[in-house]
Amino acid sequence: MRTTTVQRTTNETSITINLALDGSGKTDIDTSIPFFDHMLSHIGRHGFFDLSIKAVGDTDIDYHHTVEDVGICLGTAFRQLIGDMKGIRRFGTARIPLNEALSEVTVDLCGRMYLVFNTELPSGKVGDFDIELAEEFFHGFADACKATVHVNAIYGRNAHHILETIFKSFGIALSEAVVLDKRIKEVRSTKGTVRGK
Repeated sequence: MRTTTVQRTTNETSITINLALDGSGKTDIDTSIPFFDHMLSHIGRHGFFDLSIKAVGDTDIDYHHTVEDVGICLGTAFRQLIGDMKGIRRFGTARIPLNEALSEVTVDLCGRMYLVFNTELPSGKVGDFDIELAEEFFHGFADACKATVHVNAIYGRNAHHILETIFKSFGIALSEAVVLDKRIKEVRSTKGTVRGK
């Protein structure tokens, strides 16, 4: 089992994440932001990661710090577990629908941070969650994991549905990228190395 625990405490947040890459999709998420908890659970459930997250933040101010810092901690956890990236497939992509919405997420665990967040999400909230904070989560993840992440919301009208297709696609794409493939003896690169090893 590839497992790790990440703990991070700042003046704004205190976060503990336990992650097992080769799990069964069990999740225990508590960030005090119910809609965000719902989205994070999709990453674990659909990626077959065992994932627990406990986050306490300055949510009395707003949710920004908590959402971004959870992204940073989750990215750190994945980065720890893929290590030198030997033997993993590295790339993953998934396109998932929910009712009228369809999104696609592609990840490259390449040691290069880059985020494309190609959506036309409406401004406002889902419940009490600021829709714009979804992008901050993915920025935090991509930066800490040193991953290239492309998020494309292809179409949809309902913000809840669009965000859910994004988070489900992300979990499935990550699951594909971290698979250990016996055909890959070193790293999956014609260079023989990847940036950020």
